Amino acid sequence: MKRKSLWRIALTVPSEAEEATVELITRVFREPVTSYVDLETKLATVAVYLQGRPNVSTNQRREIAAGFERIRQCGLKVGHPRLSIKRLPRQDWAESWKQHFQPIEIGAALLIKPSWSKQRQKKGQATVVLDPGLSFGTGQHPTTAFCLRELVRCRKPGKSQSFLDIGTGSGILAIAAARLGYRPVEAFDFDPEAVGIASANAKRNRVSDKIHFFERDVTKFSPTGRKYSVICANLISNLLISARERILARLAPDGVVIIAGILRTDFHTVQRVYEEAGLRLVASRGKKEWRSGSFLRTR
Repeated sequence: MKRKSLWRIALTVPSEAEEATVELITRVFREPVTSYVDLETKLATVAVYLQGRPNVSTNQRREIAAGFERIRQCGLKVGHPRLSIKRLPRQDWAESWKQHFQPIEIGAALLIKPSWSKQRQKKGQATVVLDPGLSFGTGQHPTTAFCLRELVRCRKPGKSQSFLDIGTGSGILAIAAARLGYRPVEAFDFDPEAVGIASANAKRNRVSDKIHFFERDVTKFSPTGRKYSVICANLISNLLISARERILARLAPDGVVIIAGILRTDFHTVQRVYEEAGLRLVASRGKKEWRSGSFLRTR
């Protein structure tokens, strides 16, 4: 059978603008977006893969231009990004990702790897198989990597711990939590397509019966209901601040909320807002232009 071709819409920007560009392109095209950073050039390629020749409208181009202007105003360098549209044979598309995505190990507890990797899990190591290009969120980005490390750090073997993933994307954090033994695990995203992708990834990892995915906007998330031992919110700063009360209303006593997706320049503001709610910063990590943190609720 003849393989169908894919079409790629891509932009190349400095690595510091990677996540902001991912958010912009996701909003414009309403499709899962992938990205990777070339370690030599320090440039990030942000792309959408579509079947059928895409027709990028004038309004979409204007929205992209306006989005980059807002990103510049936030102090991030974006260079002079050009939109490229390319027909890509499916087999070449698959091979190209293999050059950029390697397995990620979080100590001896967790292994994140693409399906083509032959790396074997260590004894007692939970494994998540997730291919880039099929979804967004692979553990490669510093903010996602921090969340994964914190999931491992917070897990207390033999103890019952629940987990909520806000803005689940590919479902990587929810899947990792299920593999690590968190129960129950719930996850939501405002994008219905993301929810579908996350559910498919969970099924592939044989944990679909252990995770409840649903569509929800965090600004409309009910403050009443189950309290969670650990909550992860990998969101932009303004959402973390505006939705603070809704998020913390669902955090259990002695629970931990992991917040990520924050620019270094915004982190102290977000930290102050969460500490004013009675939480204590217990872990933080910065890489490139990003900083993430975990906050403990004390009785």
